[in-house]
Amino acid sequence: MKNAMGTEEQLFERLNKLRDSATVIVGIGNILKGDDGAGPLVCEQLAGKVCAELIDAGTVPENYIQPIIKKAPQNLLIIDAIDFGASPGTINIFKPEQLNSSVFSTHTLSPRLFADMVCQNINVDVYFVGIQPAQTQLGQSISPEVGQAVQWLVRVLTEIFPPGE
Repeated sequence: MKNAMGTEEQLFERLNKLRDSATVIVGIGNILKGDDGAGPLVCEQLAGKVCAELIDAGTVPENYIQPIIKKAPQNLLIIDAIDFGASPGTINIFKPEQLNSSVFSTHTLSPRLFADMVCQNINVDVYFVGIQPAQTQLGQSISPEVGQAVQWLVRVLTEIFPPGE
């Protein structure tokens, strides 16, 4: 599995800093549009396997701003298919201020604006876990590269947020 930050270990270490913290994991994307469904797919596969709160926001993350604010987590992990110009299936972690015009999302409300709206109300560290899509056409299934990235992310997050802690 590729990631834009170097090794899988480096990616794991960045995520592992969230261990033992109140974290909400939000999956954003459209499961009907191929790799764009990566975020919801991660949430679906994590269900019942992690102690972190899971929200499958689908294509309307703005509907979950108030519930997230009410939970007041220490960390908000947003998983989304983000085109950052890397090889398909590459994973990278972005802070909100890194999401600019060179990073493209497929959603009406940009993930950056979504994060900004949450941060205006609570003190929370936001991390975008971007998975580089291969294709996002309507009616396509998830690509093998993004499928592998989703599996890796599910394994890592299950390890970092074990259930019952």
